[in-house]
Amino acid sequence: MTVLDRARVRVGSAPRATAAATARTPGGTGGLGLVLAAVATVVWSGSFVASRALHDSVPPVQAAFWRWLIAIAAVAPFAVRETWRQRALIRRHLGYLVLASLLGITVYNTLVNQAGTSTSAGNMGMIMAASPVLMAVHERLTGGRLGTRRTLGLLVAVAGVLFLVSKGSLDLDLAPGDLWMVAAALSFASYSVLLRRRPAELGPLAFLFTTFVLGALLLAPVYGISLAAQGGFAATPATVGPLLYVGVLSSAVAFFAWNRAIALIGAARAGVVYYLQPVCVALLSYPLLGEAMGSGQLVAMGLILGGVVLGSRR
Repeated sequence: MTVLDRARVRVGSAPRATAAATARTPGGTGGLGLVLAAVATVVWSGSFVASRALHDSVPPVQAAFWRWLIAIAAVAPFAVRETWRQRALIRRHLGYLVLASLLGITVYNTLVNQAGTSTSAGNMGMIMAASPVLMAVHERLTGGRLGTRRTLGLLVAVAGVLFLVSKGSLDLDLAPGDLWMVAAALSFASYSVLLRRRPAELGPLAFLFTTFVLGALLLAPVYGISLAAQGGFAATPATVGPLLYVGVLSSAVAFFAWNRAIALIGAARAGVVYYLQPVCVALLSYPLLGEAMGSGQLVAMGLILGGVVLGSRR
């Protein structure tokens, strides 16, 4: 075979190799996105248990503020250099970053802590499972296609959530904390949808670190008011341990995984995986908080898991 023939073979085979690589990419990317969404969901489930554990020892605003200070310290060694390099880009998109920080950092987590003062961790997880419905509706209204299978998965999972919250009846007895969680679900859904508009050139670590810092700054005045009105809290293992969990794992790790999942598979598809959260919260809250799990919850969990499996498949 001549040099020219070998060159023709290489040129002719290149498109086939590229096509094969392209064919593999969506499936692999989609699988990674689902795994990252699941990691964030499981870790965030523990944060509801932690918020409930702190409800009578740390004021909600102070718990949120210290969470983000810890998260900033955890992310800083990995993100400061990238953030500094992209400082001009951050200034250019400052309005978007402030809005994302307000919804996903300042408001959402403060509402979760507030909800933990008057409702169970199980109810918190159940109500938060409503946020993927809002993500999917927004995606559909903005021209996205959900598909029959994903829509059916959403409906099955919603049925499980409603069954879980209502305890199998039509009477929804909502505590004040439940209403706080409804507001938190709205805030988180808006944040997740907003992630789809993240500037592509802004690195994920720079985005994460910047939103953490901005979120803490937005929360600082309210923290000062809480400190003056309610006083501080005692730094004991019972308070520091949960704060470290929500600061390092629920903030640094889970937010990075969730943001990446949204970029890979979209808010609606990642939101289907988010329905696993009430199941995880129920499984954690029983041994850690003594919140009982009955047969009705098991039925609802079966519906939720079935909806997740159905809605997350391609």
